Amino acid sequence: MSLFDPTDFMIPPGLVHVCAAGETPVLHAQAMALSRHALDKSTGPAGRAKLDAEVERLRARLAREWSVPVEGIGLVSSVAEGMSMLVESLDWRPGDNVLIDRNEYASVVAPLSVKGVELRFVTMADPDAVAAAADARTRMVAVSAVSYLDARRHDLVALRAAADGVGAMLVVDFTQGSGWMPIEASIADFAFSACYKWMLGITGTAIAYWNQARQRSWAPATAGWYSIVTGPRPDYAAPLALRPDAGRFTRGNPAHAPCYALHAAMDHHERFDRAAVQAHVQALTVALLARLDAAGIPSITPPDPRQHGASVCIAHERASRVVEGMAARGVLAWNGRGRIRISFHGYNDLSQIDPIMAALTAALSD
Repeated sequence: MSLFDPTDFMIPPGLVHVCAAGETPVLHAQAMALSRHALDKSTGPAGRAKLDAEVERLRARLAREWSVPVEGIGLVSSVAEGMSMLVESLDWRPGDNVLIDRNEYASVVAPLSVKGVELRFVTMADPDAVAAAADARTRMVAVSAVSYLDARRHDLVALRAAADGVGAMLVVDFTQGSGWMPIEASIADFAFSACYKWMLGITGTAIAYWNQARQRSWAPATAGWYSIVTGPRPDYAAPLALRPDAGRFTRGNPAHAPCYALHAAMDHHERFDRAAVQAHVQALTVALLARLDAAGIPSITPPDPRQHGASVCIAHERASRVVEGMAARGVLAWNGRGRIRISFHGYNDLSQIDPIMAALTAALSD
């Protein structure tokens, strides 16, 4: 049986929803949360105080979720924005380099590439190779905790050691893990995560974590009214002080509506131990991988659940058409980057493996 009650979600009747790595379904409770946001927004100064209070309450909840101090949690619009702010803040010099996997997601790679930073491509699944590629000019090891491409989980402890060996930062994108597996974000110098996948939020807000113990003097290169310390009227003739915490990641108004929606998601999440969610989704990935193997359908996802996340990925030149064929048969998977991705969350259960396999094999034959 499923861990979550599927009727809590706006999943259309008769559909098997297995595309959490792309978009999760919306909770009915989130519609009510967004209505509450609309009411608070409509009630003048008192309502605005409620909006801001919800942001601070969310930061505290996210800090508990990631096992870090609340001072380290900030909010950005997306992982791409947070990573861009970090990259733009650093004093890059000729010869500096970043170690990154060739298959890393664009939100992590693009800010570095556009900035002109030297990228050294190395397989993050091989921490020894990462350590061998690092040198005195390596400024950063950047990695997703779980790969979006093949659902491989990376050994963050070993990558932390490789970064520490040359005094480099470890920057982690937790997007493909946060919401189904326990997160210990303090292993990173900086970490980010989108909130609209397994965290069950909506687009518009993302988590930005600043490890102040490791990077005490960090400051963004730009600021806005929200990220500075001001009185009733700023004295622009004097130096402006940044907020002392990770609130400095948010330059302008926080995205209040997505914060309200994420609170509703966390109300749901906090009913379930994260280790129990991980055990549930990985029981499903293991079951599907076994069925694929029996059917002779190769997967690019490592079979060992200690090495993979909550998705199963199948490389295929007709991935888009196959996913469309699966949807026509009532199974919502995801495509892109030349692979079919089937992703599980707490609202899925083992009884769905049969319809997934039936839809997949039929669509592969189309």
